[in-house]
Amino acid sequence: MAVPKRKLSHSRKGSRRAHHAIGKPNLRPCPNCGSYGLPHRVCTACGYYKGRQVFIPRARKAKKEE
Repeated sequence: MAVPKRKLSHSRKGSRRAHHAIGKPNLRPCPNCGSYGLPHRVCTACGYYKGRQVFIPRARKAKKEE
């Protein structure tokens, strides 16, 4: 089994992890309703995908004001 001979320095470890950051999601507007969502997925607001309705979305609950 391979075992490192020396401890990795903080800078070498940080340099390796420089590309591990999470990027922002690529949101696209829905051509049917205009709400933003992930590409190549069903629109969660209207339920359309590729010009046809795939499912009927449920009505969103309004927040209760106290």
